[in-house]
Amino acid sequence: MENRIATVERITKETRIILTLNLDGTGKCECNTGIGFFDHMMTGFAKHGLFDLNLVCEGDLEVDTHHSIEDVGIVLGQAIKKAVGEKKGIKRYGHYTLPMDEALILCALDLSGRPYYVSDVKYTAERIGELETEMFAEFFYAISYEAAMNLHFKQLSGSNNHHIAEASFKAFAKALDMATSYEPRMQDVWSTKGTL
Repeated sequence: MENRIATVERITKETRIILTLNLDGTGKCECNTGIGFFDHMMTGFAKHGLFDLNLVCEGDLEVDTHHSIEDVGIVLGQAIKKAVGEKKGIKRYGHYTLPMDEALILCALDLSGRPYYVSDVKYTAERIGELETEMFAEFFYAISYEAAMNLHFKQLSGSNNHHIAEASFKAFAKALDMATSYEPRMQDVWSTKGTL
């Protein structure tokens, strides 16, 4: 099994981010973005996907969370694409329906090389902690485009905004773990075209 670890650094006038992702980890997470609820979500992502994640983000939080959240999505998407490499032998598709109390969220993805993002997840609060809930869509959109994946979310139920968000991050983690796991019967990329 190849070493599927990627480190990506992004420095702009708005953020400075360094992220290391190990797709074959054990769920260890060191995360510091200055946004408490987002750190909580990223810790859940790492733990439930069995990814090792080290993330430091210094952003212009005096403005709002937009630049930090979007740029972390960009960097995480780039790290996923880099770590998964040529995609030989992986399952490519992943899906998971995750319950969290009254919330039930479905996430399905395809590491197809073609970006597309669709979500019907709805929030009724403007913020969870200091994080604007509209930023969840920006985060996952950035991941889908930088990782070149189809990424879909369906909200099957849910009224508690914390539960909806947490179920979304954990469902994404479980779906990504499935998609990046190896299929022993497949030696090449899983495509009739011969490439992804």
